[in-house]
Formats: sequence, C-alpha cells, structure tokens
Amino acid sequence: QGLRNLGNTCFMNAVVQCLSNTAPLAELLALGRYRARGARAEVTHRLAALVRALWTHDYTPQLSAEFKNIVSKHSAQFRGNAQHDALEFLLWLLDRMHEDLGATSLAPQTRVSEEVGDPVGEFSHPGMGRGIRARSSLTCPRCLKQSNTFDPFLCISLPIPLRQTRALNVTLVLQCERRRFVRVGLAVPLSGTVAELRKIVAREGCIPPEQVILAEVSPQGLLRSLGDAEELGTAGERAPLYAFQPPPARRTGCSLPASPGAAQPEGPHRGPAAARSSDCLHRGAGGRILLLLCNTAGTGPHLARFGPPLVLQEERGVSWEQLQQSILAQLQALLRGEVQAQGTGALFRIRLAGGSAPCTYLSPQDPRPLCHPAIHRALQLSGAGGPPHVKLTVEWDVSTKELLFGNLQEEVVQDADSVQLQQQAHGQQHSCTLDECFQLYTKEEQVLGTPP
Repeated sequence: QGLRNLGNTCFMNAVVQCLSNTAPLAELLALGRYRARGARAEVTHRLAALVRALWTHDYTPQLSAEFKNIVSKHSAQFRGNAQHDALEFLLWLLDRMHEDLGATSLAPQTRVSEEVGDPVGEFSHPGMGRGIRARSSLTCPRCLKQSNTFDPFLCISLPIPLRQTRALNVTLVLQCERRRFVRVGLAVPLSGTVAELRKIVAREGCIPPEQVILAEVSPQGLLRSLGDAEELGTAGERAPLYAFQPPPARRTGCSLPASPGAAQPEGPHRGPAAARSSDCLHRGAGGRILLLLCNTAGTGPHLARFGPPLVLQEERGVSWEQLQQSILAQLQALLRGEVQAQGTGALFRIRLAGGSAPCTYLSPQDPRPLCHPAIHRALQLSGAGGPPHVKLTVEWDVSTKELLFGNLQEEVVQDADSVQLQQQAHGQQHSCTLDECFQLYTKEEQVLGTPP
C-alpha cells in the first residue's frame, strides 16, 4: 500500500517501504516481536504502527504525520519540509531502533588482532552490545603474518558485478569438407589479449591453437591479421573476424608441374605497374609459404569481394602460371565451366593486402613472384600469432568474373547455434544476485605497497 507524501517526505516513505518489505523486520515490527525500552522507544513504536497499518490495509495519512513528528522530535536534522537523503535517514533510523531495542549505539570501535587464523569470519555478530562487525584481513606475502581489523557497520556499499564478456562472431575456415565454413558465436573477455581469443577459437574448431590465423575480412577483402599481443577489446570491430586453419603440410617436391613460361597479360587484364623479383631473388628461394587470398571484382569504391577466402600453401619458387593454376583449382567448384589456365595469359591481378604494402602488385612476367622482397617483408610483419603468412588480393575484371563465375557473391556461411545463443545472452540486461555482490565485495585482493 502506498504512503502519502506530506511535503518532501519521499525520502522517508522510501525507507519505510524498504523496511516494510524486508520480511524479518516486517514481522518484528508488525507482530510486535520486539522489546523496547519504555517511553524512549517512541520512534520504533511509531514505525511499528506504520508498518502494521500497511500490512493490514488500515493506513491513513495521519500515521505518516505522527511518524514524521516523532522523527522531528528526536532529530533536529529532519525537522521541517526540506529534502533529505534516503540513505542518511535509513542509517539514522536503524541506529535509533538499535538504541530503542536495548543495545548501545554502534560507535566506531576498531580492534586489531595479530592472531593467525582468527576464527571470526568476514562478518560476525559477537553480541548486541557490539553490533555487527566486518573483518578485514591483511596477510604479508613474505612472512605470512596476518592482521585482522574489525569494524562495526550499519551498511555496506556493495559493488555490482559487471559483465566480463562480449559476444563475438568468428567465421571458421577449416580444412574439413563437412564443416568448411561455419560462423560461431563466442563469449570473449572484455579485456585481455588476442592470445586468449586464439585459444577459444581453437577449442571451438577442434584444432591446435598454433594453427589458428585470425584476420579481419571486410566486403572489400583482407584487412589485417591479429597478433597475440594485441588488446582483445577492439578485435572484430573494424570488420568481421575470420579464423583460418592452414592446409596440412605436403611433402617436398609435390608442387605443380613446371610450365614453359608465363604468358603475357592482354588487353584489359594488364594491371598497374607490377613489382619484379627477377633481380632480387633470395638464395633461399625454396620452402613453402602460406597464403591467405580473397577474390575481388570491380575497381575503386565498387570493389567487392566474391567467393570464399582461400588458404594456400605454395612453394616459394612457383611461377605465375603455377600460382594461377593453384588459385583456379581452389575455385573449381564455383566456375561455370572448365577453364584451361595454360596459354590464357593472366586472368587476374594479384596485390599484397593488409596495409603493409597496399599498392604492391605481383608481376605475371616475374619467373618467381613469391620471392619478391615485398613478400619477404610481409612475412616478417605478419606478427606473432599463428603461422607466418602473406595476405593477397586477387583482382578480377568485372567482365572476366561474370564470364567465369556469373553473379557469384560472398561465400555462404552456416551459422552455428552458438551465434544466436550468444546474441541472446549478451542482449539481455545483465543481472546478478545479492550473494554475487557479497562475493565480489569479499574477494581477496593483492595490495601493492612500497617494498621495504
């Protein structure tokens, strides 16, 4: 039942309603289960009458007026019709009830005990004369000596546990035909590093963490790879996040057959000035290199990605034509018909992506395009986290793309159930129990002090 506002008495009404809806106090007051100290207990008697009237539907504004007058009589602070703080009034009222019920007022007494293993808990009630006390313990990390401080209290400012995770969707690009592309929903920490995210993704994809390559992929292609030391807070905010699993290592000597030479690009397929590596090959041109590729069509602001992102593992010494054959082999299922790469010239342009060298194009005339120093620099800049790799963008002319792939758009990705579950879980208002607030309040902390 509501309480009448007598003029800026909302602070008082709020406190009365809180006490009236606290079951142990409501029973104590409404049922008269208290022993007050004679006429001095006017405040408690009036409060009890007010609470009893609320529960028996016998409330009249006169009861509020009488309670207000008694409060003004015993506390000059709350006289008149000025506004007051509800918490201030609650503390005064509880302390007054404490005196009325025969206990001494809670003075700010403090006792320090140097005993180790004091049996008193975090909160104790040693007697009405001392009230409820909180124990604060400090333990020296060197000598393990413990100091216990006991402070009486009427109220505690409890912290509210905040949500420690956020929902993040990650598209897995796996080497499993039955589960090649799948988008999963993850609960990732709000703080931490990308290394933690790599472990979460590895568990979700059932692959070793050291095999996971995390990269942001926009509608225009690959943007950047994520290193383990990066902060996790901004991961996936610029563009959707992809997790790539490298293909299994093949035996040395199993590269594509050598071709007589790369054909010259013709007509509209001739790209911008491309880099050459003929004069700057490294002596260690052998070995394999891991490539992340995205296919795009169009130019400038109309550049758009199509088809799935690719993961290739190639010999550093492959020719342009061999590299082109490998890319077409990965796209075989998407082609309208069979394409014979040999003798057709350069069907597309290839440039380095990811910001390290955005305008560096590989040359079809280069006998070993993957040995160019720009590729070597990109490998060095790939950062710690997952296998070293190079990000490439395969640029197709719109006419060639339409001829070979039709109106193919981006890859079709299946959403796992976890995507919707995580969105629902993090979309709801965060709630917590009072017990969780107390657990956070009493959580052990490491106090940083000045070394002796």
